Amino acid sequence: MPSATRVLCLSLLVLLSPVPTAAAADGWSLAPSGGGRPSFYGEGTPGSVLQDTVSVTNRGAGAITVRLHGTGVPVAFAETAVRVPARTRADVPFTVRVPPGDRRAEIVARDADGGTRRVGLQLRVTVPRLSALTVEDVAVHGDRITYELVNRGTTALVPKLAVRADGLFGPVLDRAPRTLPVELPPGRRVRLFERWPDRPALDAVDVRLTVTAADGAHDTGEASARFVPWGAVAGAGGAAAALLGAFVVVRRLGRRSGEPAESPRTDVELTGAMT
Repeated sequence: MPSATRVLCLSLLVLLSPVPTAAAADGWSLAPSGGGRPSFYGEGTPGSVLQDTVSVTNRGAGAITVRLHGTGVPVAFAETAVRVPARTRADVPFTVRVPPGDRRAEIVARDADGGTRRVGLQLRVTVPRLSALTVEDVAVHGDRITYELVNRGTTALVPKLAVRADGLFGPVLDRAPRTLPVELPPGRRVRLFERWPDRPALDAVDVRLTVTAADGAHDTGEASARFVPWGAVAGAGGAAAALLGAFVVVRRLGRRSGEPAESPRTDVELTGAMT
């Protein structure tokens, strides 16, 4: 269907519960134009406009006037009030816009006496196949690497994950791609984490997550982390502070007792004089 306005596909299958058209004895009938179709069927991308024609056939001896409208979806007719002479058929073009999701609807005709005829209309949405995802909010929290995966495409994805971390002196983590136990529907976001129990105790690392999926979907997320054994650092710092404090106290006590802070130096110069 190359144009923006598309012709509804011919369908020889009964796509809806068939709505029988009126027999000749009933005077008039309603049916898809062209014959051979019990109902209308069309498909396209959301928002696209489809076009077809409905026929009102008057088998009676006098003219009739019918009014047309759609149910379930908005339908635009070339004429909503149609006068059909005796033993004549009127073909009425109409257009319908494809909704965001599949829809079952009807085209309804009503005559002046309240007689009603209906024809089924089914619209099916076709969505281009697109495989795309992103890796977001990568972070390192203790012995876990947390991240979020977002399906940005139109197909469900089963992603694979590879993890690598490089420290100051080379790689510290390198996990080959593996399939994650999750299926990600289109538009869905999921938060996951990787365990890292053997992370470095002291290092600065750059973490990189690479995620791939079918049909070429892939993305990479990165984060940086600094590992410092704060307990050991705090202990060493406390000991150093204690030693420094003791030294300062000793110096202050010595000065308060009137003792010089340092012993005076005596330099002896030999001049050759004798006494």
